[in-house]
Amino acid sequence: MTIEMKNEFRRGDIIIPALRLVAWELTRSCNLYCAHCRGSAGQGQFSGELSTGECFRVIDQILEIGRPILILSGGEPLMRPDCLDIARYAVGKGLRVVMGSNGTLISEATAATLKTVPVSRLGISLDFPTPELQDNFRGQAGAYDAAIAGMTNARRAGIELQVNSTITKLNIQYLDDLLKIALGMGAASFHPFLLVPTGRGKGLESVELSPEQYEQALNWLYDRQSELGDSMQFKPTCAPHYMRVTTQRRKSEGKTMPSDHQSATHPPMHSLTRGCMAGTGFCFISHRGVVQGCGYLDIPAGNVREQGFDRVWAESPLFNSLRDLANIKGKCGVCEYRRICGGCRARAYESTADYLDAEPYCIYEPVAKRRNNDNGGLIG
Repeated sequence: MTIEMKNEFRRGDIIIPALRLVAWELTRSCNLYCAHCRGSAGQGQFSGELSTGECFRVIDQILEIGRPILILSGGEPLMRPDCLDIARYAVGKGLRVVMGSNGTLISEATAATLKTVPVSRLGISLDFPTPELQDNFRGQAGAYDAAIAGMTNARRAGIELQVNSTITKLNIQYLDDLLKIALGMGAASFHPFLLVPTGRGKGLESVELSPEQYEQALNWLYDRQSELGDSMQFKPTCAPHYMRVTTQRRKSEGKTMPSDHQSATHPPMHSLTRGCMAGTGFCFISHRGVVQGCGYLDIPAGNVREQGFDRVWAESPLFNSLRDLANIKGKCGVCEYRRICGGCRARAYESTADYLDAEPYCIYEPVAKRRNNDNGGLIG
């Protein structure tokens, strides 16, 4: 018999929203055809993109909420002709702007221009440590060499570099090699993205890491962070249980978590405030103005063309649902780490069609669930 375990955390256990990061898909146009692409981006024009003027208005609306870090992405953002105009407008309004790119279009001249904007950080994707594997994954010969050249040009221009890697069973064995490349490039940060199979990435479901492999990868990250200290910052994406792993490991070592999970010496882009920040500290804007909790949680919270960004952030039923921890179901809802982790809402949605369901790729059993099992029941 299955007994539905009551969520003992009262309604009203609310996370007060504080907008820290906005990821903005400026375009779905891309010069590559990557196997994992959330947006199924590719060559050509995609209808309905926000105009330059609309983008400027969205920036003004974001400023009504606060001054988050603005991540300009795609597709490949540099495929959009007014990309740098949008970046300059945001910087001129006082926002810190970073860019997520595949790196292949960053010539010396482009890097120099990005520096003048200025773009505060450039995140470049590298998933494999060899040309053959990277080119195959990214759908174009020469993608590896072009990404390495882009990194080199960015660093020579004085732009802070971040290396992003989507981790699956195809490349988990290369984590040390990818980190070595990031260190050799002088990167400030290494961001492993743990695959959520959406868009074209659904074709990679068979090579998604198992829950046990996720746990191993997160412990690998913790060990490397401990070894390298402030010389390299690790920030896993779509792996909220890293906050639980970090807390457990630090406790076992007799250490406490830094205030707000952020060392006083770390700049804002290194902040680790919570595992899943969807609708609480982070959101995503699509090329057509659809606002989502993140790019992988394919549920509209609103549209900047219809309500305006500021109203969506404040009033969206989706976001307000995500902010109330009493809404989370299953073992995530009774977990003692629910406030700092929260489980991946996108992975729950892709697995069960319920974004409030339990994180399906976490092996941890909450204390409340263990007690319930000892009493002969199971969390439903």
